[in-house]
Amino acid sequence: MTPDRAELIDRITGFLREIGIPLRAAALPDDTFLPGMEIRRGELVYDPDRSFAPGDLLHEAGHLAVTAPEHRADEPFVSSDGDEMATLAWSWAAARHLGLAATDLFHDGGYKGEAAWLAETFEAGHAPGLPLLQYYGLTLAPGATSSDGPPPYPHMLRWLR
Repeated sequence: MTPDRAELIDRITGFLREIGIPLRAAALPDDTFLPGMEIRRGELVYDPDRSFAPGDLLHEAGHLAVTAPEHRADEPFVSSDGDEMATLAWSWAAARHLGLAATDLFHDGGYKGEAAWLAETFEAGHAPGLPLLQYYGLTLAPGATSSDGPPPYPHMLRWLR
């Protein structure tokens, strides 16, 4: 059974707090880049009264997670193209960790029309952005681990850069 929206939000926000992503619920204006959420001074702010896809919380948190700590609180927050790829891989690992379906993360109407392709790509074991996560020391690529070591991606060695 697929969890309902409120359950997904609770599960995701609990995980984000547990790993150290600052977040809070607050009223937001209508003009945020992503409906119902934004990054402000290193904190993920989401509006529980606005309509948004719960999986977008993972994606936006991924931006904070892969950003160098000294730049997380930059205003305005800026993510590079490379970090966008790393964010996709990070959010997939988080979704797997939480036992979410691919469609909970890569939802219809999101990802500039590429949600289905992203879901298929990651489910097939391909992970655009994985080399950056490995470079940041967050995970190990398949084939880069031994039988007695930590498991490879999507397992994460740590969640924050």
